[in-house]
Amino acid sequence: MKVLYTAEALATGEGRDGHGRTSDGKLDLDLSIQKELGGSGVGTNPEQLFAVGYAACYHSALQLVARQEKADVTDSAVGAKVSLGTNDAGGFVLAVELEVVLPNVDHEEAVALAEKAHQVCPYSNATRGNIDVKLTVTDD
Repeated sequence: MKVLYTAEALATGEGRDGHGRTSDGKLDLDLSIQKELGGSGVGTNPEQLFAVGYAACYHSALQLVARQEKADVTDSAVGAKVSLGTNDAGGFVLAVELEVVLPNVDHEEAVALAEKAHQVCPYSNATRGNIDVKLTVTDD
């Protein structure tokens, strides 16, 4: 792999009830266990951070492939839902749902672009075969 960029972050404290900070200080926040899991829910959590990162990265990949195809990406958006669950081995697993919105592209073309973006996005490439990722293309 030819490295283009490396992000660095440090988690301290009690993990999910701790603190996270990037080496450049641009992200510096408290973490907390979700209320749904018995925590305070005051800070953010790893699943929220993953959802924002995946949505932003996938949206960039979508715009890249759409522009290559001369498709109109005006008002495009990507939403991400990251679910945390358990597996049969007593561990934890993630699942992702990505909702793609390309309002100025017909549905069939939008679906094709979403699939192409899924092959380009580094988050998609990292998760492929490891977690369930569901793509949904909506018209609005």
